[in-house]
Amino acid sequence: MPDSSELSDFLRSRRAALTPEEIGLPRLAERRRVPGLRREELALAAGLSVTHYTRLEQGRTRQVSDSVLDAIARTLRLTPDEHSHLMDLARPGRTGPRRAPAPRTACAEPGIRQLIDTFTETPALVLDRRNDILAWNTMGHLLLAAHLEFDAPEDPARRPNLTRMLFLDERTRALYPHWQDEAQLAVASLRLVASRHPHDKRLAELIGELTMNSEEFAERWARHPVRTCVAGTKEFDHPLVGSLELSFQSLLVPGVADQRMIAYSARVGTSSEAGLRLLVPSAGTRSAGALPGVQSSPEASVRASRPSRSAS
Repeated sequence: MPDSSELSDFLRSRRAALTPEEIGLPRLAERRRVPGLRREELALAAGLSVTHYTRLEQGRTRQVSDSVLDAIARTLRLTPDEHSHLMDLARPGRTGPRRAPAPRTACAEPGIRQLIDTFTETPALVLDRRNDILAWNTMGHLLLAAHLEFDAPEDPARRPNLTRMLFLDERTRALYPHWQDEAQLAVASLRLVASRHPHDKRLAELIGELTMNSEEFAERWARHPVRTCVAGTKEFDHPLVGSLELSFQSLLVPGVADQRMIAYSARVGTSSEAGLRLLVPSAGTRSAGALPGVQSSPEASVRASRPSRSAS
């Protein structure tokens, strides 16, 4: 059976965002108690019976055809990500049989870990589906979390989580000048993952923790945003090297379920490329597997690499 709560919340949130006129229906003269489309209006526009749509929205039907879900998606003007999310909620078994969550001791695949360590001038990290950081190279560590110990991803008890850091870690929050956009995308991405893995206990615990400890997360989660993003541009206000505008690319790790690598790069000849290079000397001070002095050595090394202001 569908998750009636999630499915209902999602459909009601999308109905509330549209007016009858936007889907080609006349607005009735009577006063509306709530904004957006009524169930009967959506059913009419999608070519469904009100009873059938109501049962679907309430999660009281076992059989939902592609054509019905497609009609609802078209009427609600869902994006491709939202359409996929609707399918996941209405038919949770479509992504495969119920599987146990990955064990707490999950780690980055050795080959991908070795690969990112060869990126001496490119920040890179490996994430699982919950955004737990399974590994990062030295540049990735210095870009995103130099205030944390380098070996933190190796220990499940201390393993950083990008979404948790974004909402609950002030240093991470300060890293993003457009934090509101980052927060919205993080919640929207987490929504998709949660619908595809409804039995992941650790994912549910993360969502519960963030909901309890961050009003900003809770407010966004309640709006039910849905979106995925595998490439784009991010801006950083880095405490050591200043403003950076970096492209990022997310790639699935072949042969390993639910792991992906993210790498960041700057356009050639830009100030962002110069800023990244300021981090390279401190990256070079770490031998393989060693823990850098995160409280002092990265900053000291970067400052030492900067040209003197008195030079002319």
